[in-house]
Amino acid sequence: MTARARYDAAARALIASGDWQAEAAAALPDMAGQPVAVLDGSALTRLDTNGAWLLLAAAGLDAGAPMPELRGFTPSHRALIELVAQHCTATARQPDAARDGLRSLTGRGAVAMGRHVAGLLDFVGRLTVESLALIGRPGQWRWRELAAQVRDIFVGAIPIVVGMLFLLGVVFAYLLGDQARKYGANIFVVDGILMAILREISPVIVAILVAGRTGAAITAQLGTMKVNEEIDAIATLGLSPVAVLVIPRMLALLIAMPLLVFIGDVAGIFGGMLVAQEQLDISSHMFVDRMADVLLLKTLLIGLVKAPVFAIFIALIACRMGFSVTRDSRSVGANTTSTVVQSLVAIIILNAVFAVTFVQLRI
Repeated sequence: MTARARYDAAARALIASGDWQAEAAAALPDMAGQPVAVLDGSALTRLDTNGAWLLLAAAGLDAGAPMPELRGFTPSHRALIELVAQHCTATARQPDAARDGLRSLTGRGAVAMGRHVAGLLDFVGRLTVESLALIGRPGQWRWRELAAQVRDIFVGAIPIVVGMLFLLGVVFAYLLGDQARKYGANIFVVDGILMAILREISPVIVAILVAGRTGAAITAQLGTMKVNEEIDAIATLGLSPVAVLVIPRMLALLIAMPLLVFIGDVAGIFGGMLVAQEQLDISSHMFVDRMADVLLLKTLLIGLVKAPVFAIFIALIACRMGFSVTRDSRSVGANTTSTVVQSLVAIIILNAVFAVTFVQLRI
């Protein structure tokens, strides 16, 4: 029997008859947004879930309208339409969220930043307490874990550090030499290479590489351990997760970063030396002699002093974000990405602070 429907404006009733299935959509009358208070199914012969949804949608239930009065339905049809109505109500379109204004966004950002700073300070406090407690008990240090972390952080990063700093030394020497050659100041390229590589390029680039490689790995490791409840198991055994997991990684970064920066210094200088020899006719002997004349110990130490500071901040951010992971894999990915971003921002800010401080101190 063909599906039919009509709208009774006086009673605000939608009266359906015939077989109401998926193809019955064309039988719905144009009600122009009129409210439906009664749904009359006394003349229905067949009804399935598609037909029930069409009738309820015509009554506006899928848009959040109240459930209309069901009149004349057989018990089976009533049970079916009530079941569909239940799901319609659960999946009704929610109103569009109000757009946040500038003040709202600023306030939320400030609150989030405050919580982040408070969490970081809390983590630093716990780390300080655990470190002081371990100073007088060297037998409880995780020496094997420390050695394993140094191997992973230091040895694994040597190839990429050497390759990156060598290429940066080549690029910097080429650009600087191209300008110096115009004024016949080829030999001063050595001064520029030493100053740039040792003071700025090597420590900053190594810190960025370590943040992207090791910082992300630390957060992912600790986050996965938290998801798998391994950190809870460590605490259940009466051990401190900070002492077992955080302190060895932080010490490993403190040991590895200055060594990587020194290796980066050598690689960058070597790359600059090759370009100076090929482009500027500065032989390796001339390069070394000039380097011996102009290289000051403080120039080397400035880059090496930056390294452990960068390492501390990378370790703090990576470990804290790892411990902040909630118990789902999505949080692991989000916190790992946040670690890299926060570490890069911290490195840039710290390097700017170092630059201003050294200028003020005339170092």
